[in-house]
Amino acid sequence: MKNKFYITTPIYYPSAEAHIGHAYCTVMADILARYKRLRGIETFFLTGTDEHGEKIQKKALEKGVTPQQYVDEIAAKFQDLWKKLRISNDDFIRTTEERHTVVVQDIFSKLYANEDIYLGKYEGWYCTPCESFWTDTQVGEEHLCPDCHREVHRASEESYFFKTQKYLPDLLKYMDEHPKFILPINRKNEMMNTFIKPGLGDLCVSRTSFDWGIQIKENPKHVIYVWMDALTNYITALGYGSNDTSKFQKFWADENTEIVHIVGADISRFHVIYWPMFLKGLGLRLPDRVFVHGLLDLNGEKMSKSRGNVVSPLPLIDRYGVDSVRWFLAKEFSFGSDGRFTPELFAERCNVDLANNFGNLINRTTAMIIKYFNGVIPQLTKLNEKDLAIKELTEKTINSYEIYMDDLKVNEGLTVVTELLNAANKYIEETQPWVLSKEGKVDELANVMAILVNTIVVSTKLLSPVLVETKEKVFAQFGIKKELQGYEVNHQFCPFNGLTVNKGNPLFPRLDVATETDFINSISK
Repeated sequence: MKNKFYITTPIYYPSAEAHIGHAYCTVMADILARYKRLRGIETFFLTGTDEHGEKIQKKALEKGVTPQQYVDEIAAKFQDLWKKLRISNDDFIRTTEERHTVVVQDIFSKLYANEDIYLGKYEGWYCTPCESFWTDTQVGEEHLCPDCHREVHRASEESYFFKTQKYLPDLLKYMDEHPKFILPINRKNEMMNTFIKPGLGDLCVSRTSFDWGIQIKENPKHVIYVWMDALTNYITALGYGSNDTSKFQKFWADENTEIVHIVGADISRFHVIYWPMFLKGLGLRLPDRVFVHGLLDLNGEKMSKSRGNVVSPLPLIDRYGVDSVRWFLAKEFSFGSDGRFTPELFAERCNVDLANNFGNLINRTTAMIIKYFNGVIPQLTKLNEKDLAIKELTEKTINSYEIYMDDLKVNEGLTVVTELLNAANKYIEETQPWVLSKEGKVDELANVMAILVNTIVVSTKLLSPVLVETKEKVFAQFGIKKELQGYEVNHQFCPFNGLTVNKGNPLFPRLDVATETDFINSISK
């Protein structure tokens, strides 16, 4: 494991307010950042907004404001949402900030001077909402954008182009030598078969048909096209090309830093094909991994701001709490695969994992310690076979969790913890504490209570990158002192004897699926 970690989300396009799809990507990146910090790894977590382009300029004009006023308002809403979702980003980069724009100009000039960029003319089909050019084959006879399926129009203009063929051999070599550079692996096959093998054309990196963008110093009638502007945020936010490059040296230039980009499937080709080429042109190292998460649909239909069928996370947070929303996003979908958001799934996931499993275990354990030991966690005594089985499973769970999380397999990491919680609930049924109490088997009863508390506390720590508010509530309920709250304490077995538990309120009340389905449907648009 490398001793530093740099993780990024894509910078989001503020053409409309954030929805549950944006929240999904950002929460997953946040979970990984929090996990690394939990393990003592120095971590830098970046997110932000991509604020230039023709679509922004048109939206601002329709609203009767300047493009800057338009993006200021929506960028602020993104930042407010991240605060409510308890996103722990270390920085929020906006591509309209001077720290970004001046460096992007210098990056373009450097690549142009190196003859990586040349002036030519672009002719093709252009989709304004996606800000993408397409070929005749890609748009088909109906002339529809392959991404959003809306009409494209013919465009012809003078443009600068980046020479992709110059760096393609280096990219292919890097992909072969680093099999985990693109994850999941099927995304690499998709890039090869869809974009590289058919013949990779040079990339258009400037526009003249609008002016809301970063001007090219050598030719000010051109603005730098979205992807050269947007992708370089990952290094401009660290201070690349500025007077203070200390963060860049620590979190990018240093080979002991693991660099991970989390991106959506719809923008994966820009991150795994063109971004590495830009970096090669600048003489910089490439990211360790680009993880492509799947896209969410709403009741079977692709979720999209432009289609207007999105769910805002805000009313979900207000009604169910931030931890329930974060848990659903992290646990319901296999990270890397497409997922479906339905109201029924949301309510059922919260009930099964949080109310019935985790919450029920906490409630039962608290009640039994109060009833049988006057609220004081008892001392562990000699372990029997059932006790040893839970001890062994706890150690195995910690190990498996770390392996999965280090490999970005968040869903699998959370699953092994829920399996431990399931085992603890089953352990109660097998040991029957109420019978042990009636028969006066105090030592066996003490073991059960101590082991249940240990399971709850260990699981709480492992789940804390997701359940960010639950941890403090559980620690308070079981009187866990500060010196026992660290991650390393997981490797001690049952060190919590003598602490006093408090009853507390149920952490995850059961949801009525029909009622909550009606509510979530009412806020979907």
